[in-house]
Amino acid sequence: MRYEEFQFLKFDRRPNGVLLVTINRPEKLNAANNVLHHELAEVWLTVKTDPAVRVIVITGAGRAFCVGGDLNDEVAKLGNIDPVIEMGELALRIVYNMLHLDKPIISAINGPAAGAGLAVALTADISIIAEDARITDAHVNIGVASGDHAVMHWPLYCGLPKAKLYLLTADLLDGREAERIGLVSMCKPLSELMDTAMDLADRIARKPQRAVQWTKRCLNHWLRQAAPILDLSVAYEGLNFMEPDAKEGLEAFLQKRQPNFPSTR
Repeated sequence: MRYEEFQFLKFDRRPNGVLLVTINRPEKLNAANNVLHHELAEVWLTVKTDPAVRVIVITGAGRAFCVGGDLNDEVAKLGNIDPVIEMGELALRIVYNMLHLDKPIISAINGPAAGAGLAVALTADISIIAEDARITDAHVNIGVASGDHAVMHWPLYCGLPKAKLYLLTADLLDGREAERIGLVSMCKPLSELMDTAMDLADRIARKPQRAVQWTKRCLNHWLRQAAPILDLSVAYEGLNFMEPDAKEGLEAFLQKRQPNFPSTR
């Protein structure tokens, strides 16, 4: 895709080959509908072939980074295997396209992040979060397995005990706690977030690019080794979307009520 073809991503070229990418659906807290899901997978292929880009910074417009999938779209997939398979393929493409891009990615997590948004935020090579930003992998709360990045990333980042704690409970973390347990690279006051991200991007952009890119490529082999875990989690998530628990979980969320999961009755 060409930059001008993206509907929900904005691009701003900065000096020294830094590209600022903004997820731009602020009226929905940057929730990823089907179009944005595709764009979050495709954008990394676009910047890969752009010789003018050395480092990418990605953030969200408004008060959120990206709160994950638009659950109104997710309801339509319940019990329908084809859209569930497509959703799983997109989840894999987002993560793998980011991992296979040698150019460094910095996420500036300015507000709430979950689901696909959190996958982008934490698959970035360097993640900088605002102190009061709240993040969660809430898959289990809607009746599906944690599938789009977390079982691959979190054990490596913050250790298996903390990964199990947060992925089995879907508890929220603020930026300070995310930094404390090692889930993100840095935590900053919101007022300093973008300056910190852009300054860091500029520093990296001024370094020898082949050395930078090959260092990233080597480091990402730690995550690539866990690829079978990610693939399995996405498959389980898809199977869960065919079950009654997911139907109840999504409906309860949209109706703002406590779920009554069939498997717990």
